Amino acid sequence: MSSNIINRKEALSLLENESLLTLGEMANDIKKKIHNNSKLITFVIDRNINYTNICKCKCKFCAFYREEDSKDAYLLDKEQIFQKIEETIDLQGTQILIQGGLHPLLKINYFTDLFSSIKNRYNINIHGLSAPEIWHIAQNSGISVEDTLKRLKDSGLGSIPGGGAEILVDKVRSQISPNKISWDKWAYVIKTAHKLGIRTSATMMFGTVENSEDIVEHLFRVREIQEESGGFTAFICWSFQPLNTELHKSVNYSSTGVDFLKILALSRIVLNNIKNIQTSWVTQGSKIAQTSLFFGANDFGSTMIEENVVAAAGVNFRMSIDDIVYLIKDAGFEPAQRDTFYNIVRKL
Repeated sequence: MSSNIINRKEALSLLENESLLTLGEMANDIKKKIHNNSKLITFVIDRNINYTNICKCKCKFCAFYREEDSKDAYLLDKEQIFQKIEETIDLQGTQILIQGGLHPLLKINYFTDLFSSIKNRYNINIHGLSAPEIWHIAQNSGISVEDTLKRLKDSGLGSIPGGGAEILVDKVRSQISPNKISWDKWAYVIKTAHKLGIRTSATMMFGTVENSEDIVEHLFRVREIQEESGGFTAFICWSFQPLNTELHKSVNYSSTGVDFLKILALSRIVLNNIKNIQTSWVTQGSKIAQTSLFFGANDFGSTMIEENVVAAAGVNFRMSIDDIVYLIKDAGFEPAQRDTFYNIVRKL
């Protein structure tokens, strides 16, 4: 796929001036070309395991983190994690997403021991640790990012989620997550992972203090990383959920379903070198997620047997496998369970 279909100026014009339906039609046409008019809409059965909520980053958009001495701070032990994995496998899950906070005491040995223990017991992919977590583990352990990634991979890390990207523009990051790594450090972790053969996803959280130019810049920075490394499996965008967050006090803007569909469609148009675009029923609910299948999305994301971070911000959409299958079929598509790397497990 060519990477020269659209430039930043054209993308900005589409986002600010084009109608929702025209954007949707453009995105849908691109989806059909990339996927050879396939009617398949995929999803993965997995569970989010948040091993800790202790985090020194204290992002203003986050309602999940706790200070180390907080009464509801926690760090899961192995047996608790094993139980969650067994429940996932019982539901035909193929992946666990392991993410937490930037715990001040956890170093590389904690994660290599945990991952190797999981892989010795279970045949399941570990989709784990965001770029900020990996950077933090490297700093905490006094080793390089590359060595950190090599050791994590050797212990069983299979792939990396794209979390921690938010908006890849530092003037935005300095306002909403001043203690988190800069955009170029996020990119460095991701590109290093790709170089080592570790596939990742890419994400974007919008709806805080960014403007249209920032959204476009984020998309093109993701596209340029993919052009260089080719390691992204998918792109996922979602909207900021304000309840219970510090940022809610200063941001009066609330993203709508229309905003989500426009940005999702633009993502499909700009990211012509990333094959898969996920929708986000977790933040948008079932009907917008279903509609997004006509706006460029070819993947329904995860069943998310467990989800804690968005729920902490007061959003509690839940979806069973049967719900996802029904919504896909009801929209005229064919549902299929996939694994982390978009291999089809079974058609439903």
